[in-house]
Amino acid sequence: MKILRLKDVIDITGLSRSTLYLYIAEGRFPKPVSLGDRCVGWVESEAHDWILARIAERDEGKNAA
Repeated sequence: MKILRLKDVIDITGLSRSTLYLYIAEGRFPKPVSLGDRCVGWVESEAHDWILARIAERDEGKNAA
């Protein structure tokens, strides 16, 4: 299991920091894991699953048209 830091999550999702935290607040993106007093990270597999779900939503939209 690998933990991603904020920069890595931004890089792989293409989301801005503010959008990422908005999605977390709305329950639309996995919550970070506390790694210390002022340090968080995201489980890599959860971030990748989120990306795969966006791809699936896109593909479902193509089939519905």
